[in-house]
Amino acid sequence: MTRFTTSADGTEVAYSITGSGPALIIVDGAMCHRMFGPTTELASVLDKNFTVYTYDRRGRGETGDGATPWSLEREVEDIDAVIEEAGGSAFVFGVSSGAVLALEAASRLPGISRLAIYEAPFVVDDTYKPRPADIVRQMNDMLARGDRSGMLSTFMKMVGVPGFGLAVMKLTPMWKKLKPVAHTLPWDLMILGDDGRGSKLPADRWNVKVPTLAMDGGKSPEYLRNAMKNVAEVLGADAEHRTLPGQTHMYKSSVMAPELVEFFSRAQRTAGPIA
Repeated sequence: MTRFTTSADGTEVAYSITGSGPALIIVDGAMCHRMFGPTTELASVLDKNFTVYTYDRRGRGETGDGATPWSLEREVEDIDAVIEEAGGSAFVFGVSSGAVLALEAASRLPGISRLAIYEAPFVVDDTYKPRPADIVRQMNDMLARGDRSGMLSTFMKMVGVPGFGLAVMKLTPMWKKLKPVAHTLPWDLMILGDDGRGSKLPADRWNVKVPTLAMDGGKSPEYLRNAMKNVAEVLGADAEHRTLPGQTHMYKSSVMAPELVEFFSRAQRTAGPIA
């Protein structure tokens, strides 16, 4: 059942709740939402241990584009609104660009008590081609022309989808489901900032002071694994890095869930359950 909470700028944010136990909020990656992507399946596995909150990020699913122009601050406020619905404190798990958003939220919001992230798509060395410096402008220009298919194609090529695979994707029902949320791609790219040019992350990139688990997949591209190692280094002593054997960017819920249960359960053993 869909519920709604109101973000700071008045935007109605759609979310769902399942399970019981400590609150856990899942932050989706690019173009995903509750009805499209891995979130719902993962929540159905995690709800044996947690009260899982899944929500539609701005411009997706049942959450509108926002009552004010998009900004990173507005997306952080959306997470804060869901945290308030969870009682003011929650664990957070972010995936891909949602991992970067979760890091930004953990830097700003006191209600996040423990953080797990998977494969933030930074490019921190020469193991992958850097993102074009003008990629956000390219996306916005295509959006202004109404070329949502072009936006999707550009994004898919940038993340490594081969030409044949892209041609097949365009013939599937999935392509039609992606086009309505293509306008959110520039937002995700702005969340990533300049950390896609092949340089190490700045030492002061975030101010996260809670225990953090940075994960990647053993079968994922080398640049993603290197990026998550660098994230853990930047976060310092409160962070740990873990590679999940056999996993790719599209992880299996049956593999991810035990990792999250183990990591978040440590907080209960040391400090008791959160509200």
